[in-house]
Amino acid sequence: MPSAIATRWTTQEGSPFPLGVSFVEVDDAFNFAIYSKHADRVTLLLFTEDDLQTPSFRLEFDYLCNKSGSVWHCRVSRKDANGAAYYGYQIDGPPPGEAFAFHRFDHEKLLLDPYAHAVFFPDHFTRDAARRPGSNVGSAPLGMLPSTSCHFDWGDDVRPRHESDLVIYELHVRGFTQHESSGVDPSRRGTFLGVCDKISYLLELGITAVELMPVFQFDPDDGNYWGYMPLALFAPHHRYASDPHACRQRDDFRTMVRELHAAGIEVILDVVYNHTCEGDDRGPVYSFKGIDNSTYYVASGNREHPFANFSGTGNTLHTANRTVRRLIVDSMRYWVEEIHVDGFRFDLASIFTRDSDGTIEIDDPPIIGQIGAEDDLATVRLIAEPWDAAGTFQLGKSFPGVQWMQWNASFRQCVQRFVRGERGMIGELMTRIYGSCDLFPDDRPFAYRPFQSVNYVASHDGFTMADLVSFTTKNNWANGENNADGAIDFSGNCGWEGNLNTPGEVLKERKQRVKNFFVLLMLSAGTPMFRMGDEFLNTQHGNSNPYNQDNEISWLDWRQADTHQDTRRFVRMLIAFRKAHSSICRSRFWRDDVRWYGTDHLVDLSSDSTCLAYCLHGGSHRDDDLYVLVNNGDARANFGIQEGIAGQWKRILDTSQPSPGDIVEETEAITIRDSFYAASPHSVVVLIRAPAALNVH
Repeated sequence: MPSAIATRWTTQEGSPFPLGVSFVEVDDAFNFAIYSKHADRVTLLLFTEDDLQTPSFRLEFDYLCNKSGSVWHCRVSRKDANGAAYYGYQIDGPPPGEAFAFHRFDHEKLLLDPYAHAVFFPDHFTRDAARRPGSNVGSAPLGMLPSTSCHFDWGDDVRPRHESDLVIYELHVRGFTQHESSGVDPSRRGTFLGVCDKISYLLELGITAVELMPVFQFDPDDGNYWGYMPLALFAPHHRYASDPHACRQRDDFRTMVRELHAAGIEVILDVVYNHTCEGDDRGPVYSFKGIDNSTYYVASGNREHPFANFSGTGNTLHTANRTVRRLIVDSMRYWVEEIHVDGFRFDLASIFTRDSDGTIEIDDPPIIGQIGAEDDLATVRLIAEPWDAAGTFQLGKSFPGVQWMQWNASFRQCVQRFVRGERGMIGELMTRIYGSCDLFPDDRPFAYRPFQSVNYVASHDGFTMADLVSFTTKNNWANGENNADGAIDFSGNCGWEGNLNTPGEVLKERKQRVKNFFVLLMLSAGTPMFRMGDEFLNTQHGNSNPYNQDNEISWLDWRQADTHQDTRRFVRMLIAFRKAHSSICRSRFWRDDVRWYGTDHLVDLSSDSTCLAYCLHGGSHRDDDLYVLVNNGDARANFGIQEGIAGQWKRILDTSQPSPGDIVEETEAITIRDSFYAASPHSVVVLIRAPAALNVH
């Protein structure tokens, strides 16, 4: 009598779940499952490390036994795999047509599994091989078969979760340590393990969360250093690993996460679920196009440009499609459950609100609802970039992810404009400092929280903080786009264009304005975020969009940390100050705990105004009171201190003072003996009053 195992259907035919490749220990076999609704023929090819031209195993699926619904599947014993290490598919189907027959099948192309957990690039890999007609076998990226010898010890890993002390640091894994000045061993520079070597620096600075620019496997032949051209949504980028082996790709990343967690630092991934590196109809056929183009991409209906391009990169993932939604949620779940990440920042998240025909579905976009319905993602931090490249702008209550955090571009623009010297912005500045309640209202219908506003002045997309005060025009010529690319920044140069041979007085003014950026950022309600190196005036020499600059333009120059250690000290102490005063970042808006003033009792909201003061009372949170003076005028301003009496307030910070007097420990704060304070031009001053001081007469 045959054994029960030998007669199991899945042993003979494979299982449609899970998608991708998995090792089935009881059968000592690999299970393969791939979705393709419109395919007529699916062939699996396995390759050994020694021969990437001739498959060691080849199986053409029989739809009568190897297909369930729209999923093609099979089971291959380890013995039959003949020592294979890599796999791919060849898929054929109907010719191109209109609308939902938006096909791009090419039976000669070797295709990467969208669910591959690690990707291998052969020595002869080229993007062109996937673009031109004919076979690309031997030049195509391949999925790696899972190894039964890969085991990772998470130890006592505990996921940190920060609230009022959340400070997000945006960094690029390669750029963070690739420069030789990083002091990281050459074998670890520009890698996940290189980030581990800088954890002590992050702790000293006070960072509680890192937001990693894209780490999903992207096309290494596309020239996109930033990584916003993803190829595989489950695989870490191979060049950030210490070794190309599948175990190392995954486990180097896990090591980084485990070590960051041990230091109390959250790990947030900047993820691109809105487009892929396959581009438009002229782009390569790596994976999605050849598997089931009409499922994965939005069609434009325009024969000249058949791919809808709401992402600005050539194509748009069809997130209204249930299979694509499943792909995204499965990817998120994998990174959370298997890799232990703590959150996601969604690039161009407004694309999630586009329907199959490209129109906006604001009331109940399916992908937003599906993410929200997943119990195992309920505690994950979700951050939206609430716009897309086609002009949709949904910042605040316009974005349907009601409980998501959002990048607040209005905060960015307001603070940039104010610090560069624009007048008449006091009213908007008050709103941004308060937590942008105009965008995130806490009325009964919406009940938003101020921490949902991710406040920032500079990100990867635009000038660094140092360049914001050094350049009036961008210097993007190296990017090869005739200096026409890049975000719009509201910058000024403090009277000297560029950062070569900068006069001492100009440098002093620039440092002061960068400190103003940081004070307004750290003292505002909401969640602060800043980019790597801004704390020590890192420069990109005016390049506001170095997406293709894998060189010293983009690599963090750690020598500047010593050159500008005074600014770094200021930022470190300012972060510590914010974290020590939890009433700044509250679960709810400040409401009656804040009083707004000008140089006298009333705020000047005129078109020429440059001054603002406010007092944030901390008693309701068992905290100190803070009195903040902001003078963005060109002359000294005499502020009347409108609360308390002389001797109650102490100065903790004045951005016009030279280091180390610009910020001091609270135990060293200077008592203000007068009821006035003369604030220097373009400066911010912070006074503090302990509850005990209220009893001083």
